[in-house]
Amino acid sequence: MTTLFDSYRLGDLALPNRVVMAPMTRVRAAPGGLATPSMASYYAQRATAGLIVSEGAQPSLIGQSNPGTPGLYTEEQVTAWRPVTAAVHANGGRIFAQLMHGGRVSHPDTTGLRPVGPSAVPAAGEVFTPAGPRPAPTPRALDTSEVPEHARSYAVAARHAIDAGFDGVELHGANGYLISQFLSSNANLRTDRYGGSVRNRIRFAVDAVSATVDAVGAARTGIRLSPGASFWGVAETDSLQLYTALLNELAPLRLAYVHLEATVDEQVLVDLRRAWPGTLIMNPTLPLGPKQTGRAEADHWLELGADLISFGRAFIANPDLVERLRNTLPIAPVDEATYYQGGDAGYLTYPAYQYST
Repeated sequence: MTTLFDSYRLGDLALPNRVVMAPMTRVRAAPGGLATPSMASYYAQRATAGLIVSEGAQPSLIGQSNPGTPGLYTEEQVTAWRPVTAAVHANGGRIFAQLMHGGRVSHPDTTGLRPVGPSAVPAAGEVFTPAGPRPAPTPRALDTSEVPEHARSYAVAARHAIDAGFDGVELHGANGYLISQFLSSNANLRTDRYGGSVRNRIRFAVDAVSATVDAVGAARTGIRLSPGASFWGVAETDSLQLYTALLNELAPLRLAYVHLEATVDEQVLVDLRRAWPGTLIMNPTLPLGPKQTGRAEADHWLELGADLISFGRAFIANPDLVERLRNTLPIAPVDEATYYQGGDAGYLTYPAYQYST
C-alpha cells in the first residue's frame, strides 16, 4: 500500500516523500515584488516536504492581485529569489514557483493599472489594496489580439523562475484568478475563440500551459485547478465536462503534474483522476475551509489514486510537518491573525516539535 512517506519520481526530481507544501499567499515580499531573506528562511524551514510550491508570484505588473506579493517579471525579482531557492536546496528540498495572474482580482491602488479579464465583469466582493479592502473594480475586457500576450506571460515568468533556481513552475489555474476566469461560464462572456463553448473556454489555459512547456519543458510544468469552485464569484455550470476536456487537451503535453483542489464532489474528482494519465497532486480539503488536511484525508486520497498530497495551513505552524505526520505527533494550531500581517511573527516563529527529555 502506498504511503505518504514513500519516495516518488516527479520528472527529473526524486522526491523523498509524497508530502507537498501547497502554495499559500503570505504577503511578505519587499517593495517591487522582491523576495526577502525571511522568505528564504521560511521555505528552508519546510524543505523536508517532498515538494514545495511557492506562494503565487505575478508574471507581470498587471497580473498582481494583492499588495506585498512577489513577482517573476524583472531581473531584480529573479536576483531576489535566488537566495530563497538556494536555501531550500541547501536544506535538501525541491521547490516549484507558482505563477499567479490575478486578472480581474486586482485594483488600480495596488498596481496603478486597471485590471483586465476575459470580460468586463467584476469579481464578487472586496479585493485587498494597500489602503485596505476595496470593492472589486470592473476589469477591462481583453481584446482578442491581447489574449496571447497574457498567455505567454506565464512562459516568460517560467524562464525567469528557472533562472532564479526554481526546479519548475505551477500555473495557478484555480481560485478565480485569470485562467479560472477564462474557464468560467459567468466571468467569461466572450463570443470570440476564447469564449462560449467548452472548447473555447479551455483555450487560454491550454495556450498558457503550452507556451510554458515550450519555454521550460514539460517536466518542469504543472497546473493547479479548482473544479466547480466559486472563489471571487466565478461559476462553472459544467465542471466535469469542462475539466475532462481540459485534461484531455493537456495530456499529450506530459506535464509534471496536475494539482487538484477538493472544490467539487468527490466523485467528480475521482472521475478527473481517471481522466488524467499523469501525476496527480491532491489537496483533499477546501482551501480556507473549516477543516485542515490531516493524515486521514491524505491516506484516503492515496487510496483513491492520488500520487502526492498537498498540505496548506498545516505547514504554516508546523515547519516539520513531515516528521509530525510520520511519527503521529501533535499538529500545532496556526494563528490566523498572522496570515497576512507581514513581519516574522507567525512566519518564522513556529518551532519544530519539542521532544521531552
